Amino acid sequence: MRIRAAIIREKDGRFSIEDVELEEPHDDEMRVKVVGCGFCHTDELARIQALPVPLPAVLGHEGCGIVEKTGAAVKEFKPGDRVAFSFGSCGKCERCLEGRPTLCESFVRINFGGVQPDGTSRLSQNGKPLSTMFGQSSFAEYAVVNERGAVRIPETIPLEITGPLGCGIQTGAGAILNRLKPRPGTNIAIFGCGSVGLSAVMAAKIAGCGMIIAVDKSQHRLDKALELGATHIIGTASGQDAPAQIIALTGRGGADCSVDATGNGVCTRMALNCTRPGSPTVLIGGGGDMTLNAETDIMGQAKSLIGVVEGDSNPKLFIPELIAHYEAGRFPFDKLITYYDFKDINTAMDDSLSGKTIKAILRMRRLRNN
Repeated sequence: MRIRAAIIREKDGRFSIEDVELEEPHDDEMRVKVVGCGFCHTDELARIQALPVPLPAVLGHEGCGIVEKTGAAVKEFKPGDRVAFSFGSCGKCERCLEGRPTLCESFVRINFGGVQPDGTSRLSQNGKPLSTMFGQSSFAEYAVVNERGAVRIPETIPLEITGPLGCGIQTGAGAILNRLKPRPGTNIAIFGCGSVGLSAVMAAKIAGCGMIIAVDKSQHRLDKALELGATHIIGTASGQDAPAQIIALTGRGGADCSVDATGNGVCTRMALNCTRPGSPTVLIGGGGDMTLNAETDIMGQAKSLIGVVEGDSNPKLFIPELIAHYEAGRFPFDKLITYYDFKDINTAMDDSLSGKTIKAILRMRRLRNN
């Protein structure tokens, strides 16, 4: 079927909304009418080719919508179901069978290789394949999604807000609730107050952390961190020494654990240096090369630097958990959201990159009573 989708054709390029062809879903796939899709830092990494998604490509990996058609082997969903999309996985390797799909042996190929799990694309233009992302490519009016990558959304929550649960929001929250699992009273420092870092702030409050220290250069984002559960904030725009301040605040040699949601090597080093000896630092921000001193930053104080992908979550279990926290008033992630029409995707991108918007969601269409 012919649909409209946003295409990136070259490194650092702008999005162009064009007509493309969407193939029918295969046996274990579904065609979904997209309602909304978040703009995520991972989309930006693909756009600038820090993640090697082959171009031209239709990006977008925080989608949600209404199931319209299912393949013959789909058992979990039916037409009319409300779903959010998350990352793709093979479902067959040892890690998938252990219930840890974020460690799927085919994770990179399926999510960033431009193809579906079976090695083919459902998108094309003028007879030439277009690369897909996360097995969904939801910067489009419709998406073909593998059954494994979808999560049913209850009628009690607005559907269009749920797409970011599939990546950025579950990444930040999962780093706390699934990986660090802090005991009540734990003092934690969180570097970066974008949607990922602020999701970590909200999760730290759910976990009962003592001091929740948020660090960012933007006062607007720091104010949002206080609103969402941070007990202390540190601004770095004026060159303040965040580790020294955190050590002074905690009064016992530093934070018990820390999170770097920036992917910036300077921030990663600060996150390591603000913690007590023997403490973990979780890295959840995508970035490039960084410089660390093995002796003073890690080994000499028995510290650990842990990479966490997608919050170490199983989306079919963790996204419903986050929705339950949202409905109970404990996880107000909707306060991060600014909406944009699909046609304004480049504005959404610019506002996200400038820091003006914390979490941009593109609305493909408005749903009645939603």
